[in-house]
This record gives sequence, structure tokens and C-alpha cells, in this order.
Amino acid sequence: MAEIRRLSLNQATTEHWSVQQAIEGCVRHGIPSIALWRHKIKEAGLNVCVQMTRDAGLHVSSVCRGGMWPAATAKERSKRMEESRRAVDECAELDADSLVLVVGACREVPIADARTMVEDGLAALVPYARERSVRLGLEPLHPMYAGERSVLNTIDQALALARGYDADAVGVILDTFHIWWDPYVYEQIERARGRIYGLHVCDWLVPLPDVLMGRGMMGDGVADNRGLREAVDRAGYHGSIEVEIFNQTIWDTPGDAVLEQMVERFTSLV
Repeated sequence: MAEIRRLSLNQATTEHWSVQQAIEGCVRHGIPSIALWRHKIKEAGLNVCVQMTRDAGLHVSSVCRGGMWPAATAKERSKRMEESRRAVDECAELDADSLVLVVGACREVPIADARTMVEDGLAALVPYARERSVRLGLEPLHPMYAGERSVLNTIDQALALARGYDADAVGVILDTFHIWWDPYVYEQIERARGRIYGLHVCDWLVPLPDVLMGRGMMGDGVADNRGLREAVDRAGYHGSIEVEIFNQTIWDTPGDAVLEQMVERFTSLV
């Protein structure tokens, strides 16, 4: 079973909470880490977020997100790169373990060209992140997102990109929602040894109620969260494990009830 010392609340799980509310919830429920989303950081103010997490003694496991590089025009691509640089700056100020990169997709751009744009975007961002001691974590998303959210869809793809850089510069973020289905997932996790920057857990509901908002609490679906966590452990990753759930029903549930259930499911099922 996963120990609570590894648990991190990904702020997406309590979308209706502000940064302050999420931090206070973590303290109440004994959750030692938090992952912050950039729109929430903007609402609260970066300096305020830095001070609040430090005052609460919380570890920041990640900042979500950078990337989203493919675009139809050079002007838009430049704008997105600038946003990624700002995300690096925020990650550095918060002393987060890594910046999560969701690489993006664009319906106006052929997928092969979009993947080239991702390669170019990563190459441009790495030196900036290195100067600020920020690690970049590539998160492969389920193939159903290839048309609008991410053209990076397998661990193998992510590793192929990451291996062009030092292992302490670019790695992978593994999310059980996105990887549980892969028949080669355990071999790929082992291949990722030394480059695993984070693990996200939730569950795949059957039937899937919504492409984006259909994630479930661990134990409510078919993903083998414990088996995947154990594989990640065997591959040498022993850091924070984020619970990241996009689900309107969970969002509409009182946050403390969500965190109470999250802690119970995490310690018993992950």
C-alpha cells in the first residue's frame, strides 16, 4: 500500500477550491504535498502561493502546465513558448519537483507537423529551464486526445523525446488514466528508469462518462493503480504521487469529503 507521506493533492481534484482552500485542506487531512495549476496561481498571485505553501510546510510536487506548442501560426507558437517560460519561472519560485508538460495538438496542423513543433518547443525550452534548475516532465496522454490536447500519446514517444537531454533535465510524468491500457506499459515503465518525475493516479470508469471529465476515484474503475504504482517503485521512483481527478460530480462534492475519501482510497488501494 502507498504511504500517505507520498500523497499529493493535484489541485484539479478540488477545482472549486482556491489555492488557500486547497492548502488548508491538505493540512487538515495530513496530506504533505500539493500540485498547483497555473490558473489558480494567477488568481492568488505567485508570491502569495509561495508564502502560503512554505508557511503550511507543504511540498509542491509539480506545476501544471507548460507546453501546448502546436499552432497554425508562428505568432501563436511564439506566444505559447512565452507562456511556457513563465510556467518555468513559477515552478522555480515554488521550488516544485517539475513542470508538467502537456504538449498540445492543433486541428489545423497535420499530426506529424505538430509532433515536429513539439520537438522544437522542447528544444527551445530546455536551456531556459536548465538555467533555473527546473525539470521538465513530459506527460503522454491517452490517444483519444491526439486531435485536440496532446500529440504525445505513449511512454515510448515521451522517452524518445526525453533521451535527447540529460536525465535530470527532461523526464516523464506517468498518469494511470493515460497509460493503464497499454499492453507494454510495464516494460515501458522499466525503460523509464531514472527519468520518472512523477506519478498521477485516478481511475478509468466503465462506461467512460466523458472524455475529459470522466475520471474516477481510485477503486471506482478498472485501472490497476496499485500494480502501476508498484512498477514505478521498482523502476526507482519513490517520490510524490498525485491524485488528479477531472469529474464534475467530485468537483461538486464538499472538498473535505473528497479529501477524506481520497486519503482512504490512496492508502488502501494505491
